[in-house]
Amino acid sequence: MKILITGGAGFIGSNLCEYFVEKGYQVRCLDNLATGYIENLDDFIDSPSFEFIEGDIRDFDTCREAVHDCDYVLHQAALGSVPRSIENPISTNNVNIVGFLNMLVAARDAKIKRFVYAASSSTYGDSVELPKVEERIGKPLSPYAITKYVNELYADVFSKTYGIECIGLRYFNVFGRRQDPNGAYAAVIPLWVKDFIMGESPTINGDGSFSRDFTYIDNVLQANELAMLTPTATIRERARLYNLELSEKHAINLVFNIAYGGNTTLNQLFHILRENLAHYDQSIADIEPIYAQPRAGDIPHSTASILKAKRILNYQPQYDALSGFKAACQWYWENS
Repeated sequence: MKILITGGAGFIGSNLCEYFVEKGYQVRCLDNLATGYIENLDDFIDSPSFEFIEGDIRDFDTCREAVHDCDYVLHQAALGSVPRSIENPISTNNVNIVGFLNMLVAARDAKIKRFVYAASSSTYGDSVELPKVEERIGKPLSPYAITKYVNELYADVFSKTYGIECIGLRYFNVFGRRQDPNGAYAAVIPLWVKDFIMGESPTINGDGSFSRDFTYIDNVLQANELAMLTPTATIRERARLYNLELSEKHAINLVFNIAYGGNTTLNQLFHILRENLAHYDQSIADIEPIYAQPRAGDIPHSTASILKAKRILNYQPQYDALSGFKAACQWYWENS
């Protein structure tokens, strides 16, 4: 089988590429290298099972070329970051909505077996319900959140209208090896780890009480494999047992929370990362945080219910937050 992984030179995408190459799949990677890095592919770029296409999902012909003779699409390409979307909503829209639609149309025309795409916990918006349950969302709080919700709407329409099997994975604060610590829009864990290693004080936006369901990368790899390969009949039967009726007239279209199902405040995260990294350099134990204003568009709290993914995909995350933090700190230290 051949898999197209868009955004395959990025953090999640490159881990997916490596994972499936090692499992013996034929893997094609599409990336424009705007936020991804060719260095992320170094360990497997020369593999006969791997192919790299430098191109942009905003160009339909490129999308059509990329999906040619593929069986599955794992669509990870996007312009991430809530702050970036607030500063430049047009670019975020063009990549995340126009690019997504291009990929859906190309997948439809190529008769792809299943289209698995990266959705986002930002879709829950202003909903205060905890834990977050897939069928109940609020209003989006940022342009980025809007684009990821629109992706889900497009997937639903394409499954009903064109018969494309679509599965969306709502990622909750994924972290781990290869996540970029540099740039204005770096995620909190790699950014803080970089600060600690450099002997600098990380900045906590707000009072540190905001919390997240931090999800280690290996859990995400498992979820993508299950979403791609679980047979349609199995999904339908498990969905029925979960009390979720799927119309026999339409292709499957489901969205799942992908997380561990835990909760870590930013203050707790600071202390955990500091403790882990102090094992490598004792001076890190003396670093204290800097507190700043909360960021616009941030959701205060985010904890996932993963019951639906467990019941229907048999998703069984192997890494809790603490074991993931330890593994990530070791990786960044060894690669710093």
